[in-house]
Amino acid sequence: MTVHSSTRDGARDPLAAAAGSRASAGDAGGLRPVHAWGTVAILTLANVFGFLDRIILSYLVKPLRRDFALTDTEVSLLMGLSFTIFYSLLGLPIGRWVDRGSRPRIIALGVAVWSLLTAVTGFARSFAQLFAARIGVGVGEATLGPAAVSLIADTFPRRGLAIAMSVYQMGSFTGAGLAYAVGAFAVGRLDVPGRLVLPWGAEIYPWQTVFFWVGLPGLLVALLALFIREPRREAASAQAREVPVPVREVLRYMRANGRTIGALSFGFACSLSVNLGVASWLPTFLDRTHGWTIAQAGLLQGALTFFIGPIGVLAGGRLTDAWGKRGMVDAPLRVGMVGALGMLVCAGIYPLVPAVPVVVALLVAVNVFAALPWGAASAAVAEAMPPRMRGQGSAVYQLIVNLVAGVLGPTAVALLTDRVFGDPQAIRYSLSVLAVAAMSCTLLLLGWARPAYVRTVQAMRDAG
Repeated sequence: MTVHSSTRDGARDPLAAAAGSRASAGDAGGLRPVHAWGTVAILTLANVFGFLDRIILSYLVKPLRRDFALTDTEVSLLMGLSFTIFYSLLGLPIGRWVDRGSRPRIIALGVAVWSLLTAVTGFARSFAQLFAARIGVGVGEATLGPAAVSLIADTFPRRGLAIAMSVYQMGSFTGAGLAYAVGAFAVGRLDVPGRLVLPWGAEIYPWQTVFFWVGLPGLLVALLALFIREPRREAASAQAREVPVPVREVLRYMRANGRTIGALSFGFACSLSVNLGVASWLPTFLDRTHGWTIAQAGLLQGALTFFIGPIGVLAGGRLTDAWGKRGMVDAPLRVGMVGALGMLVCAGIYPLVPAVPVVVALLVAVNVFAALPWGAASAAVAEAMPPRMRGQGSAVYQLIVNLVAGVLGPTAVALLTDRVFGDPQAIRYSLSVLAVAAMSCTLLLLGWARPAYVRTVQAMRDAG
């Protein structure tokens, strides 16, 4: 059968190899519900450990600055650039690997790599060694996003896709919440004078042992990933799907749908930059502006992220599915815009409010709106890409979103504080400026993407 994929943001052009035998994002992968949700559970657990390992540095700013003599900007490079650049760039070849290889094995290998490199971070003795270890963490984590989006999209029907993606994305908020709690505990209990002497004679700071705690348990998750079922092996079209889509064909599809893919990716990138800016600098903000201890900040941020974040991401998934059932093809982008508007107001205001109870109340709303779009965003990417391109398409999306947000979010706050305001106490203004500017861009880009996205998705559904 000749299959059509969308061009010029929705016009139809024959690309049989690109779309494969199932061009619609709504086709189920053939797994029974117990296996489908088991897959999501393991992927969510992997996402928990990924974000735990990724975010832990945000609560180690004080000891990092003191013991390694770092500036805010250097710390931001450890939180952003060192991790993000390889995490993003390696997503492209990994995405191609995902489209033709065993996704459970790819995930297992990636989890093992980032878990080991997180533990290795505990042995670092200089900024360069910290930077190199964080690069390794990013390399390992680059496997999870493309493989998880591709697996879930092949496993669930279209009308249940957003909620499945939302459950997976819950792992990012659960992992971040755990990171804040563990980081606060580490600073409160382990940030003590002196050094620990390891059995082979090496010396580390006591607070560095937190990297062993959060890194090594991830090896168990890597083993669990090997038990995930690969839908391709159970689908009738498995043999046809094993042939990888040529890169030139993926690029051709993306050029033809440039407005859809580009505006969607850069729109969510701007949104994520605010989330990462808040995640990276909120404890420092509470310390400098309101005189909180790091332990107090960790308790608040951990509780909000762990309990409120999942509520927000699940609400976004349910809202996306509900609007989709009402015929709103652009439901994922609408949910993204709702989240952006809420963040523009709440995240733009809370840094400037002097009353702590009001700050806390606004942070509750920030956590809801920050989480709202991410199940919808993953569903949007899956819907916009033909099935056999989802790994590579997700990798391009990951490249744009994480490279832009991972560098812009943490580093923009630090640069504004260090270079523009020139005062560590001005971090409150840096956080507010980032929120207002980036969320305004999100609203503009997602609004511009909506008509093109509708044409792209509708053309794929008509072809399927």
